[in-house]
Amino acid sequence: MTAAVQESGHDPERGERTGPDEKAPVLEPRQPPEPGRTPESGRAPEPLRKSATVRDALLLWVGTRAGMLLVALYGALIVSGQSHAPLLERWKHWDVGLFRKIAEFGYDGDPNLEPDPGLPAIFPGMPLAMRLVHLVVDDWILAGLVISFVAGAVAVVALARLADVEGPAGAGRWAVLALLLCPPAVFLFAGYSEALFLAFALPAWLAARRRAWPLACALAAGASCVRITGLFLAVALIVEFVVSRIRRDGWAGWRRGAWLALPFAPLLAYAAYQHSRTGDWLAWNNAQQTGWGRKPVWPWEAFRTTWDSTGGDEGFGPMFRLEIAAAIVGVLLLVWLLLARRWAEFVYVGLQLGALVTSTFYMSIPRSALLWWPLWVLIGRAGARHRSVIIVYATVIGPLVVAMTFSFLNSSWTG
Repeated sequence: MTAAVQESGHDPERGERTGPDEKAPVLEPRQPPEPGRTPESGRAPEPLRKSATVRDALLLWVGTRAGMLLVALYGALIVSGQSHAPLLERWKHWDVGLFRKIAEFGYDGDPNLEPDPGLPAIFPGMPLAMRLVHLVVDDWILAGLVISFVAGAVAVVALARLADVEGPAGAGRWAVLALLLCPPAVFLFAGYSEALFLAFALPAWLAARRRAWPLACALAAGASCVRITGLFLAVALIVEFVVSRIRRDGWAGWRRGAWLALPFAPLLAYAAYQHSRTGDWLAWNNAQQTGWGRKPVWPWEAFRTTWDSTGGDEGFGPMFRLEIAAAIVGVLLLVWLLLARRWAEFVYVGLQLGALVTSTFYMSIPRSALLWWPLWVLIGRAGARHRSVIIVYATVIGPLVVAMTFSFLNSSWTG
């Protein structure tokens, strides 16, 4: 066998040919790959990369929650001249009280108080979750904090994985950091509905990007139970489905589009419920005017009213300036999404921003920006490519979250 190989110059085991006067090449022994890396690419195997993404996202979530708790303790115990209410009581302000009222008494409110005409504007997802958690957590405020903590953990993991799908590697952790250091991130800690909405919406979008439409639509239906923003998510899913079908047509795929009706079902069910109570199919929308004095106006009228309020007293002036800044960020994000031809995300953010800047005055735009995951994915991708981006963001924007946390804890309007 050896002689035959030498004459032919062909070694079937090595798959190479050598001449009779040429020495066979010496094959260097392969070095074993580094632990956790594949020899072909030098990158960590997919399961390990996913595991690292989940770990980093959860560490950032738990770490920033611990930091926010320290800020709350500092404000409650050390800062002189401020309210020294018990720690839990300092998290009950603004919408937290409305969620609790619905969870405890329903939409008719406390029978010992005057009816609150603004309650129908709040969707039932968060109050129902509070009522469920209250079965094992006796305090209503703590029940809301527990929901936000668990839901937020789900949301940041989904955001990190979504940003990693967009690439480059490492974008996920920076996207999560950008979200958690943005000024209104205090609402992800408090018993508000933003964390719960993201816990449904982000996994829904991740499933849609993977073309798992039944799962995406089922999760989006959960998001529709929590906020009216679920309507915008449902429309964006339709756009994403159509765009994906245009790129890769097929009748079997089009039939799966029937699932896209599912996220609208909770919206219709809630409208029917409020109609049974009030006789108004749009009770949730009209409650914005009766409860908060907001109604649709031309965008320039809304801007002028907000601008005139930036010099107001009682601490509202700085918040209205932040509302305008958040609206500008939203417009810039829409421009980028349009230029990048990211049609579904453009629809999702555009519908939200359009509704907010055509109201009587700007309100809760910074808080709504928490739900604009294309923004956090964009910052995460930029941070993965250029570390200076995330450094500047963390050092310049990050400290503002402490200021907004103090503002919320002292019952100042924070959006």
